[in-house]
Amino acid sequence: MINEIFSTVLNDMRITYTLDSETGLAGLFIEPDKAEKYGKRRVKVNSLAEAKIIGDNYSGSYLGGTSMKYSDTTYSLKYDHLENEELDGDTVITTYLKSDAGIEARHTLSHRQGREYLTVSTEIINNSEDKIHLEMLSSFSLYNISPYSDGAGENTMTLHRLRSKWSQEGRLVSETFEDLQLEECWCYANSNSVRFGQVGSMPVKGYFPFAAVSDDKNGVIWGVQMGCPLSWQMEVTRADDGVCISGGLADREFGHWVKTVDCGENFTAPTAVISVCKGNLDDISTRLVSAQEDNLDIPQSEETLPVIFNEYCTTWGNPSYDNIKNILSAIKCKGIDYFVVDCGWFKEDGVRWDISMGDYIPSKTLFPNGIKETADLIKSYGMRAGIWFEFENVGRASKAYHNTDHLLKRDGIPLTTQNRRFWDMNDEWVINYLDERVIGFLKKNGFSYIKVDYNETIGIGCDNNDSLGEGLRQNMQGTADYFRKIKRELPDMVIENCASGGNRLEPCFMSLSSMASFSDAHECVEIPIIAANLHRAILPRQSQIWCVIRRGDSLKRIAYSVSATFLGRMCLSGDVEELTDEQWSVIDRGIAFYKKAVPVIKHGKSRRFGTRIKSERHPEGWQAVVRENGDKILCVIHTFENASGIVSIPVGNCTVKDIYSHGDMGARIENGMLILDVCEDFCGCGILLDRI
Repeated sequence: MINEIFSTVLNDMRITYTLDSETGLAGLFIEPDKAEKYGKRRVKVNSLAEAKIIGDNYSGSYLGGTSMKYSDTTYSLKYDHLENEELDGDTVITTYLKSDAGIEARHTLSHRQGREYLTVSTEIINNSEDKIHLEMLSSFSLYNISPYSDGAGENTMTLHRLRSKWSQEGRLVSETFEDLQLEECWCYANSNSVRFGQVGSMPVKGYFPFAAVSDDKNGVIWGVQMGCPLSWQMEVTRADDGVCISGGLADREFGHWVKTVDCGENFTAPTAVISVCKGNLDDISTRLVSAQEDNLDIPQSEETLPVIFNEYCTTWGNPSYDNIKNILSAIKCKGIDYFVVDCGWFKEDGVRWDISMGDYIPSKTLFPNGIKETADLIKSYGMRAGIWFEFENVGRASKAYHNTDHLLKRDGIPLTTQNRRFWDMNDEWVINYLDERVIGFLKKNGFSYIKVDYNETIGIGCDNNDSLGEGLRQNMQGTADYFRKIKRELPDMVIENCASGGNRLEPCFMSLSSMASFSDAHECVEIPIIAANLHRAILPRQSQIWCVIRRGDSLKRIAYSVSATFLGRMCLSGDVEELTDEQWSVIDRGIAFYKKAVPVIKHGKSRRFGTRIKSERHPEGWQAVVRENGDKILCVIHTFENASGIVSIPVGNCTVKDIYSHGDMGARIENGMLILDVCEDFCGCGILLDRI
């Protein structure tokens, strides 16, 4: 029998804790307040805290290799009590579970007043008489999805995930439960699990740590996003008419993770953000991403979302005092606020930049009077001076590559990829070295912007007394701590998070950064598609989008590229010394429009309209992102191949305040619809509206 332990409404979400009187398991279920009537269903409570310890029996029902959640430890953690507290306006609900063996779990759910999301974490406490070896620990577990249909709700449930690969970040994949084989079995005797995630130090390589489950018949959607800068996993499981979604660190099977917890010690899984609402994927994504707004810790200069110039797509890894001087002359008085010296400033003559990082001694050939001269020159043009580092890795042509005592190892051998090795970010010698070569360098030379790149993954992990996965976890914690050290010692420093573009676009790294490189898609047609994808995963104000202009670009192409940056942060690069006045005029108008759009980019809710994009490399149709902030609306529209016709976008009763495009697209408001006449492929425009 299932009994209610506690239920409350937080903002517009009802949170219900339940107890299975037969098993003693406590479960957590969330739904919109005043939701639909429940259907008739067979549902068992899934524990709100899941863990497996070495020595437990493994799951039955053919789940070996697929799931570790149905363990002896999970079933032994019986409900003890619940505490509901109000702390400085926040609601904190803590559920205590205990086993007869002395293992305890503490599940904490927090809500900040007025917010549309909840944060959840799970802690395991070892009060037994011996140390334990964790193989799996969940951050969150929600069950009873969805309760509104009779039975299992056939043909009503969809799992939404964000796929990712290099230069194609954030692709939405929506699959029905039937396609995922998550239907109930005929005798309710078997469980099935879809486990997915990422292994390594690039947490967005493969999937974003994001998932949503929608009840399409009843218009309710649940969502979760984890802050986890290393290997992670999520599971969608079904054993009866209800579905459970859970997740946390990648477990032993998926991520080679084992963690020893000594007597009297504890361990806490990464925090997850969860939410539920009546609505669609854009609605739930807005709720989840809004949690990142509350975790922003940025310099004052970032409040205006300054325009960036990065010289990488101008010099292609060959910056020098001379070519930077010429670039600065070309872009002066253009409304550009940050100038970033990208990779290559340290390379030795005849050696590629991508194999020589690690020593970080400025090239005397490229910067004969020292690099401070260049930083001073940038500042003389009224811009903040930025510079590139990849300080966690060392290239095979660097001297640092041979400091093997201080590098990560696997099987006792330096962990080596094609071109790189990895610093041990918990080694005191390494931290002292980086203090000199990174923090000391920034202070000495007057740089106040650092682009932190990361162009390789550690993979399954590194040597550690517990496991490879635990070695990885500890090393990534060391990296996060070093980001925090930079912020402490240089509180005005702007930090850009880059990992071969967008491979670290997850909440932990985003909270440590001012912004992030959205992708390594520098000048390809899919840039606006990727930028729109990312509205579901990160704040647009933190999404730095490349706008690379070439001397051969048509005015239409320039407007296409510039318009894409209205989906986030504008980052210019390219052949700026060779552009015509006519080309510059299109760019100048784009910069002016961007600055008008900043209040909506900075705060707002986004909705996507248009054609389903099958191929991002060869897109067809059109796309529009409508972002609203109060009575201000920003519409960013891009057409692709075979897009001719009339584009119609619902915006409500509005007036057009400003338009950016290469030519007249006939933009107008008719009966609450924004109408554009599209007669050309690969056009881009931005439109600012005021709601009446």
